[in-house]
Amino acid sequence: MAPTTTGGVTIGQAAAFAGVTVKTVRHYHQHGLLDEPRRDSSGYRRYTSADLLRLVQVRTLAAAGVPLADVGPLLDADAEQFATALVDVERRLTERIDDLIARRDTLRQLADADRLLLPDRALALLDRLTELDLDPDYVAGQREALVLAKALAPELFAIFLTHLEHRLDDPEFVQLTQRAWDAQTWDPDDPRVDELATALADKLLADHDLLALPSGYEPRSDDASRYGLINHHREHQRTWARLNALVEARLRAAGVPIPHQ
Repeated sequence: MAPTTTGGVTIGQAAAFAGVTVKTVRHYHQHGLLDEPRRDSSGYRRYTSADLLRLVQVRTLAAAGVPLADVGPLLDADAEQFATALVDVERRLTERIDDLIARRDTLRQLADADRLLLPDRALALLDRLTELDLDPDYVAGQREALVLAKALAPELFAIFLTHLEHRLDDPEFVQLTQRAWDAQTWDPDDPRVDELATALADKLLADHDLLALPSGYEPRSDDASRYGLINHHREHQRTWARLNALVEARLRAAGVPIPHQ
């Protein structure tokens, strides 16, 4: 490109020479990293060799990952200060790289989301549910309940796992669980719903100690909300809703501290 006769180049030419966009040059102006040259008689700003040198320096540091807030002080520092500042910038860039690597590793773990969200003890329980030939959708619901329980009631999570482990050792309870899953095809007013609720409540109450809260547990004002999110998160089917309500009513009547929603 032929040089202009006015002793400088336009902003578009300066940007092209430096390998950036005009928008970037104006951005540097706004941050005080590059002085705006005076306008010529035609009203155009003309960038001199000194302006282009500064522009290239700013672009190079910014491309290296130096935050724009640090670019100005670096360019205005003497040789010793510049070297010291670069060491600090390198340290911060290394920290950012480490953080990005950690995020990448977390994303890779999401390919096995269960292991990211649940401990091995909970995963073993999910495997047992599958081995007991329970419906995959039921197992998926239990997986969600475990994730919610760990997040919303971590102080009760171990007890929740103990309770589930104990129940899965009881073939009669497993059979009742399967019946409860099959009940989704029943009418909500089917008399079998009441019978199943009674059987489930009786089975749970047979080991009343498992239903007790741990000693020293302090109830929270949002216990009912947390309980509902964990235990009713898939309660979109009317028969299940009625079945759960009947079981909970019987448990409360027997003194089990189930929060009221």
